[in-house]
Amino acid sequence: MPRLITAACGQEGIEKRRRQVVPLARGRVFEIGCGGGLNQALYDTDRITSFAGIDPHEKLLDGARDRARANGWEHDIRQGVGEAIPFPDGSFDTVVCTYTLCSVDDPDKVLSEMRRILAPSGRLLFLEHGRAPDASVARWQDWVEPVWKPMAGGCHLTRPIGSALRGAGFAVEPLGQAYLKKTPKVLGWMEWGVARKA
Repeated sequence: MPRLITAACGQEGIEKRRRQVVPLARGRVFEIGCGGGLNQALYDTDRITSFAGIDPHEKLLDGARDRARANGWEHDIRQGVGEAIPFPDGSFDTVVCTYTLCSVDDPDKVLSEMRRILAPSGRLLFLEHGRAPDASVARWQDWVEPVWKPMAGGCHLTRPIGSALRGAGFAVEPLGQAYLKKTPKVLGWMEWGVARKA
């Protein structure tokens, strides 16, 4: 299932959005859900001083470590979950979160943990899919989600994005929001941007 999800999250339209978000990372970088390794090729390696990350899927982590090593980064990549990030407060200049909040068990706790490990002047870079703003699409998401979740590794379609970040104490600077082209709207609402500690 992790490999299937990694393949799905690497499709062309999603890759385009990743290229708008991931290269903004700088300094001490932490990536949640780093095991698939899709983002590593997109970082501006000259702006990264160290790289850390977690992923619950141990089998994916060796590849992530190999890629970090090839980039020449000091790195600390561990198995773990976003509800209990194993790094001290204020450890990172940039936290990167792409297509992860949809599948965590407790998104509020994960957002709180990402805020905790972010340095006071740091930035959270996000690219997520979730609850559509159109009522008719959102109703379909409510209907489809119970069937979709077990097929897609626990992925939720109805979780809000920007409002959840604001509710967790972030000031959000949207870079964009749109339905993913060539994808059913019920699956394709995306938001991406930069969030800072409010």
